[in-house]
Amino acid sequence: MDEQALLGLNPNADSDFRQRALAYFEQLKISPDAWQVCAEALAQRTYSDDHIKFFCFQVLEHQVKYKYSELTTVQQQLIRETLISWLQAQMLHPQPEKTFIRNKAAQVFALLFVTEYLTKWPKFFFDILSVVGLNPRGVDLYLRILMAIDSELVDRDVVHTSEEARRNTLIKDTMREQCIPNLVESWYQILQNYQYSNSEVTCQCLEVVGAYVSWIDLSLIANDRFINMLLGHMSIEVLREEACDCLFEIVNKGMDPVDKMKLVESLCQVLQSAGFFIIDQEEDVDFLARFSKLVNGMGQSLIVSWTKLIKNGDIKNAQEALQAIETKVALMLQLLIHEDDDISSNIIGFCYDYLHILKQLAVLSDQQKANVEAIMLAVMKKLTYDEEYNFENEGEDEAMFVEYRKQLKLLLDRLAQVSPELLLASVRRVFSSTLQNWQTTRFMEVEVAIRLLYMLAEALPVSHGAHFSGDVSKASALQDMMRTLVTSGVSSYRHTSVTLEFFETVVRYEKFFTVEPQHIPCVLMAFLDHRGLRHSSAKVRSRTAYLFSRFVKSLNKQMNPFIEDILNRIQDLLELSPPENGYQSLLSSDDQLFIYETAGVLIVNSEYPAERKQALMRNLLTPLMEKFKILLEKLMLAQDEERQASLADCLNHAVGFASRTSKAFSNKQTVKQCGCSEVYLDCLQTFLPALSCPLQKDILRSGVRTFLHRMIICLEEEVLPFIPSASEHMLKDCEAKDLQEFIPLINQITAKFKIQVSPFLQQMFMPLLHAIFEVLLRPAEENDQSAALEKQMLRRSYFAFLQTVTGSGMSEVIANQGVENVERVLVTVIQGAVEYPDPIAQKTCFIILSKLVELWGGKDGPVGFADFVYKHIVPACFLAPLKQSFDLADAQTVLALSECAVTLKTIHLKRGPECVQYLQQEYLPSLQVAPEIIQEFCQALQQPDAKVFKNYLKVFFQRARP
Repeated sequence: MDEQALLGLNPNADSDFRQRALAYFEQLKISPDAWQVCAEALAQRTYSDDHIKFFCFQVLEHQVKYKYSELTTVQQQLIRETLISWLQAQMLHPQPEKTFIRNKAAQVFALLFVTEYLTKWPKFFFDILSVVGLNPRGVDLYLRILMAIDSELVDRDVVHTSEEARRNTLIKDTMREQCIPNLVESWYQILQNYQYSNSEVTCQCLEVVGAYVSWIDLSLIANDRFINMLLGHMSIEVLREEACDCLFEIVNKGMDPVDKMKLVESLCQVLQSAGFFIIDQEEDVDFLARFSKLVNGMGQSLIVSWTKLIKNGDIKNAQEALQAIETKVALMLQLLIHEDDDISSNIIGFCYDYLHILKQLAVLSDQQKANVEAIMLAVMKKLTYDEEYNFENEGEDEAMFVEYRKQLKLLLDRLAQVSPELLLASVRRVFSSTLQNWQTTRFMEVEVAIRLLYMLAEALPVSHGAHFSGDVSKASALQDMMRTLVTSGVSSYRHTSVTLEFFETVVRYEKFFTVEPQHIPCVLMAFLDHRGLRHSSAKVRSRTAYLFSRFVKSLNKQMNPFIEDILNRIQDLLELSPPENGYQSLLSSDDQLFIYETAGVLIVNSEYPAERKQALMRNLLTPLMEKFKILLEKLMLAQDEERQASLADCLNHAVGFASRTSKAFSNKQTVKQCGCSEVYLDCLQTFLPALSCPLQKDILRSGVRTFLHRMIICLEEEVLPFIPSASEHMLKDCEAKDLQEFIPLINQITAKFKIQVSPFLQQMFMPLLHAIFEVLLRPAEENDQSAALEKQMLRRSYFAFLQTVTGSGMSEVIANQGVENVERVLVTVIQGAVEYPDPIAQKTCFIILSKLVELWGGKDGPVGFADFVYKHIVPACFLAPLKQSFDLADAQTVLALSECAVTLKTIHLKRGPECVQYLQQEYLPSLQVAPEIIQEFCQALQQPDAKVFKNYLKVFFQRARP
């Protein structure tokens, strides 16, 4: 072996050596006999360096996994012998190998096992067991090999081909017949031998039992000798977590409902009499988390049994199962309320399913009602933040608590289905008592009280948020709580979690303010002052900006009396903060977008006359326009690239803010009706010069383009005079990405204004195409994937443009480009349909072709088009689907084939019998299609139902593929 290259395997080696080692590994993988060198090195213990040993196993692994069938019988025998002699050597060696080497060796054994067990090595396990006996090192490797085999055969995370899945099923069936009882016996011996002397091996063995129990005969494990041993392990501190997991796997195994019930009950009796159900005396939270998972498994298993028995009509046993479930509820509640969230989280599944049973029962007993109430109190208690929660810098622990809260929310929703009245009464009790004394209550209790009110909105479902009408008692309870929330002064609580929960809840129940509008002013003030948009925490300010816009939008009819006051109060929050003033604004530019949108909504939905609306809108947008002009001049003069970037950013924000105000307009309140056209036309005139700025083109063009999209919707034809010069600027020295983003703008104009923009389109059609072709023809590095992807996306955009033009009844735009240009365009569409393996583009190309055939394919079509149909379009319909890259199993490709069928149908529709004759006598015979298939094809094409032909075409090409 290349000793120099092997030096690079050491993690501390420098990068040149490491590169050399990698290259050497690739070289050995390809080499036909390198594996033999590695096998010999392992068998004869040539190297003591761990990384080289690992490397040798990697080479062997590659050989077994990918090239095993190429080996002779003698060579395959050599690999088997190498592994066995390596295994034997492990028993004698004074020091065990490092864990990572043992794991890699186990993987190689497992790969060889799945390859050879059914054919060459049926005695695999017996051979290994005869080598390892009860030697602790050997047992360790034997158990690792078993885990590696389990992950090859059973692991759901590994994706297997259908062939591998069949093989794995066959291996498991053969193992069940031939060796599983022996394996189980070996596990029992290992556990018995090592349970008191070697906890590591014992835990490994318990893990193996847990893994295999899901697919072997359960009676081999669920019997007195095994279960008693496992229960014994439950009392040994170093073993009990693994024993718990092992029992969980046993309980989880699918089986007859009555047998399962008996198994769970017998386990429970033993665990209970051994004192495991007394939770409060147990201090080891890691063990309790596993125990909670076990109880959860037992509870859910009993519920599955109950469900099956009810379904089978076995009422007597179902009653027993329900009784068994009920006796576990007290334990479930102890675990659910446990202060450790992992322990609590692990039992939620059982709790959730238990509530589902109660929901199905016609009448609840007093005990069941008490259980529901106990679960409800537990959920309310567990929703509470603890002291350690870090609100300013949320890390992993905080994220886990947020996830845990989501699980508790599901329980709360389920409680609402079982007993909505009880839930409402409980929340009301907690809420009222907490808010009465909020000033002296800890933040987490205040937060959870408001949170519960918030959660009721989803737990008690109504249509369109109508919580304050309909059911009188519910409406009045929620109304009381909301009134308390907004009048209690709790919005002044000095903790971000309470403040945010207050605003979230106010917005969630915005319908309350249509019933009691007198509370709107005080809530608006909370939004606008130090409690909301001017809060000391950036996180609160940011969230409030979004919630404020939602609040104003949903209550726009109630906002009229406050509009001017709000606009005055938010004036300073609308300021565009240019980079050089060093002033840290209260809101980020993303948050300011919501404030601009809110201002727009207030103005547009007000009851003011059009002149007043126009004046207010001008007040809102003029400062942006003035700043924009100044900043653009500064950008033109800026030398430093960093400064250029920050100025361009600021300019982009200005355009974005103006864009965002236009979201307030609607079909009922158009820009024209509000008298605001002039203001937005002024904005257009202010922003368009940025397109000719040579600096920071990407960011400036992107912002102006977005603004144009909005103005096409808002200003309609008033925007048209600006389009030609804007387009001209955007087409200057552009990249693939620029074009890709510019084309949707032209598509939007074409689809919206159609014939009105025909002269403009005719004029810019070829310049746009030249720009596209120029970018597509630029040479790129062969393996530059991002350039290839950009070109693919540009090609798609180009075809989408042609589809828009032809689909908007504007085909004359293409027809008037002169014969040569028309032909060039048509050829690109044919190429797109056939040559590029991109089903999305191919589908678009066939749509364009069928549209052109429909428009030009008749007797009065353009000169020479009929020839083009037969010379190019018909062949394209066959050549594309015959390509190997045209994957008929792919959904997008099937859509492309469907459009291909439409194209052929349209040709037949326009050309009639002449088309059939051409296919029958010329084209299909040239493809060597058999006469009877030609006949069949032409009959299918002439069927009036297009769907019949589409289905036929798929079958036709499936048969034609080699």
